[in-house]
Amino acid sequence: MKIVGLTGGIGSGKSTVLEMFNKLGAEIFVADIEAKKLMNTNKELINEIKQLFGENAYLNNKLNRGFIASIVFTNKEKLAALNKLVHPKVGEHFKYFIKKSKAKIIMYESAILFESGSDKMCDFIISVTANFDDKIERVMKRDGATKQQILDRMKNQLNDDFKIKNSDFVINNNSLEVTKQQVTTINNIILR
Repeated sequence: MKIVGLTGGIGSGKSTVLEMFNKLGAEIFVADIEAKKLMNTNKELINEIKQLFGENAYLNNKLNRGFIASIVFTNKEKLAALNKLVHPKVGEHFKYFIKKSKAKIIMYESAILFESGSDKMCDFIISVTANFDDKIERVMKRDGATKQQILDRMKNQLNDDFKIKNSDFVINNNSLEVTKQQVTTINNIILR
C-alpha cells in the first residue's frame, strides 16, 4: 500500500485529478471533507472550537462556516489555531481509514498538505497546478466568490513554487486530456 499526498492551490483542480485516480483504483481521503465532519461530530473538538471562536462558532448545533471563514481568512493567527485543533484529529481519523483499506494506493488530498505536516506520512507527493486565470475562474464559478475573496484565500496558502519543489510529481491541469495522461503515467509509476 502506498500513501500518496495530493495537494495544490485553490482552483488547481485537485478534485478532478482525485476522481481520475479513483477511477484507476485508488482509495480517496479528502482531508477537508473529513475535517468538516469531525468539526460537526467530535464533541471534544466542538468544545475546543467554541473556546477559540465563542458560541457563534456553531448555529443550530452545526459549524457556522460563514462565521469561521470570515475570521480565519483575514486572521492568520486564528487560522493557525484552528488548524492546530483540527489536524491532529484528522490525522487520527486517517490512520483508522488506512487500517480498513485494502487499496494499493490511498490518496490523501489536502490543500494544506505541507502546512499541516501531513506530507510526512506520505510515500509520494503530487502537486496539481493550473494557469492563474483558470484557477480564479474555476473558483468564481464553483463558489460564487469574488476575485478579491479568492485572492485573500490564496494569500493563506503556500505558493505553487514551494509545493512543486517539494513534490515527487507535478500535474499541470490545464487540459483534461493531458491531465488524464499524466495521472495514468504517475499511477503506473507508483504501482511499480
